[in-house]
Amino acid sequence: MDNSPITDQVLDNCITKTDVPGAGTPYRGKVRDVYSLGDDKLGIVASDRISAFDHIMKQAIPYKGQILNALAAFSFRKVEDLVATHIIDVPHPNVTIAKKCDPIPIEVVIRACLTGHAARVYKSGKRTLCGVELPDGMKENQQFEKPILTPATKAEAGHDEDISEQEILDRNIVDSGLWQEIRAKAFRIFERGQQIARKQGLILVDTKYEFGLYNGEVTLIDEVHTADSSRYFYADEYKERLREGKPQKQLSKEFLREWLMKHGFQGKEGQTLPDLPDSFRKKVFERYAELFKQLTGKAFEPTPVKVDELNKKLQSIFNACR
Repeated sequence: MDNSPITDQVLDNCITKTDVPGAGTPYRGKVRDVYSLGDDKLGIVASDRISAFDHIMKQAIPYKGQILNALAAFSFRKVEDLVATHIIDVPHPNVTIAKKCDPIPIEVVIRACLTGHAARVYKSGKRTLCGVELPDGMKENQQFEKPILTPATKAEAGHDEDISEQEILDRNIVDSGLWQEIRAKAFRIFERGQQIARKQGLILVDTKYEFGLYNGEVTLIDEVHTADSSRYFYADEYKERLREGKPQKQLSKEFLREWLMKHGFQGKEGQTLPDLPDSFRKKVFERYAELFKQLTGKAFEPTPVKVDELNKKLQSIFNACR
């Protein structure tokens, strides 16, 4: 018997866009709708949208927003002794109330393995990524001697672009003292993430962090160690698969990127974004739910919600926060 919570009705009622009465027009990112709640707070709604290659898919993933929101909250709690976080409250499965920070326009990407974008750059013959020299003779998915930092610019629209740490300083995007603090905190957060993953039989392969300033204090924002921002391998099969040159068993959005590439899409000009079949949307949900259970030790329990009901609930939550 199929006990999946993903019915046809659920597939038809994904949260793709919110409009909260009296809350103004939100900033709509690739995944989140962000509402300003006065001078010092944000209402962040995790939708079921999913993106890859800097494009939002035409079909959403059921309950993805709830999984993302819950896993982010779990992971923020695990690092709050290392860095200030933007979390104030999580009053609903899709919602986070957060501090309104001044965002730093750099994605801080840390990589422990030659995987994903780094592997594609390496296969092209390049041996420098974001100013970091990569050794010859590496296999795809091989671990670096120690994690590397490969930043990217945070684009308002379109593609984020690789940038070196030196370019960040030369272009005065972030001053030297602040950047040193950010990079030090990022490596400590990554180390904590690796420790947590290791205990759960996973390898934290790579991730991206975003930071902001709240009353002058460096603060971790957006999300942390989720399937949208991070890549995980299963530890028990890692060495054998690497030795035999097999793809790693992983929990991440990479399988979505691989599916898109098989269907002729990498976000390049002239390419057509394919539709996601319902059967594949269910598989994506299952991957996200699996990572949630693997990291937290608890099964994900969805809360059915329709967008009209959510908008009314959000109105009440936001009014109470002002």
